[in-house]
Amino acid sequence: MKPLDWHLVNSPDVEAWPARLVRARASADARAIARADWVLRRKRDGRFLAALGDGRLHALVPGLAREPGLDAVLSALAAPAERAGALLHLPLDGLRDRLHWLGLDDGYGERSGLALFAEPCRLEFAGFDRYRRALWLLAPAARAWRRMQAAARVDGIALQAISGYRSHDYQLGIFERKLARGLSVEQILTVNAAPGYSEHHGGVALDIGAPGEPPAEESFEATPAFAWLKRHAGESGFRMSYPRDNPHGITYEPWHWRWHPAA
Repeated sequence: MKPLDWHLVNSPDVEAWPARLVRARASADARAIARADWVLRRKRDGRFLAALGDGRLHALVPGLAREPGLDAVLSALAAPAERAGALLHLPLDGLRDRLHWLGLDDGYGERSGLALFAEPCRLEFAGFDRYRRALWLLAPAARAWRRMQAAARVDGIALQAISGYRSHDYQLGIFERKLARGLSVEQILTVNAAPGYSEHHGGVALDIGAPGEPPAEESFEATPAFAWLKRHAGESGFRMSYPRDNPHGITYEPWHWRWHPAA
């Protein structure tokens, strides 16, 4: 596969990554991953479950056969291209349970004015982020990001991706970690949308930074990178989602930009 052909195959519980983008976390797994085409990853905690190559599945965890969602991701990988292209988004099953666990009712979206985002069934590799992690975006958003990054580079501006696609489960994990530190759900909602309502879920948003600048800080607005984005991001379809005094109750985020398809 050429790098720009790499994609993530998504399912509700497990996602499949191109093996070339995966670093073995244990030496015992390195050989299996090196020979594989795909690596299966549990979305809830990021644990690598199995390596798949030549039609053979090599378990990277004990009890693989009992892993929830294994059959669903294998079916997604085996689906013909025309069927995979027809199914654009995953179902929203289970999202209500996540919201209720946080004490949020079905009216959260209406009160906040935030849109609900289903997860795409497939996402495209959009390069690497600041931390050399694979950056995943919806295919047209990935192409728009690469064009914008290249245009900025011509003007002497380095744009770094901080993060892109996040699953509903990943978003819930953010809440769990912050709750464990003593923050309330209300406090967290001022900086993080509830699971299902983050633009990152749709693979259309990314957090952008500049070399030498701390990630996701208001100080980004004082950088040449932010000034360039304000002038040129719209040419690639990107808009800042959370300006000052936005109606969603989200704090000012000069680093968060969403791609919008052309009308």
